[in-house]
Amino acid sequence: MIMNGYTNQYLTNQIASATPEQLLLMLYDGAIRFTTLAVKAIESNDIPKRAYYINKASAIISELDATLDHDQDANLAENLDALYHYMLKEFMNANKDNDPEPLKAIIKMLKELRETWAEAIALAKNEQVEPASQNLDSDPAPGHTKIAAAL
Repeated sequence: MIMNGYTNQYLTNQIASATPEQLLLMLYDGAIRFTTLAVKAIESNDIPKRAYYINKASAIISELDATLDHDQDANLAENLDALYHYMLKEFMNANKDNDPEPLKAIIKMLKELRETWAEAIALAKNEQVEPASQNLDSDPAPGHTKIAAAL
């Protein structure tokens, strides 16, 4: 189909030109999309599609897990590693039991993680811009943390 060729080329170009932060958000978007499609497949009793979409989402979570940088923030990396392993276990349970509930919980977690990373990316960008324009005598905002290192 011609449309798929154009769509695939567009996606290839989008990925090739994306920053690491944009790629991270794209991976979360993909995991959310495939997990949502897996829920729909379970609800319509479409076993092949359920397995397909769970496998796609699991592959993304496995990739996120494999690319964790334990040298940047070991505690954060360990927490995400544990969460990703939990999700992978729940994907297997949902697939085995044909149960959408674990997937719905995963979608909620993935959306929260994506939102948190999007906020962290925005904060990191602001921190790169603000030091040049900030008065050197002013104190940073209370509770301000450097999240950029975790990206």
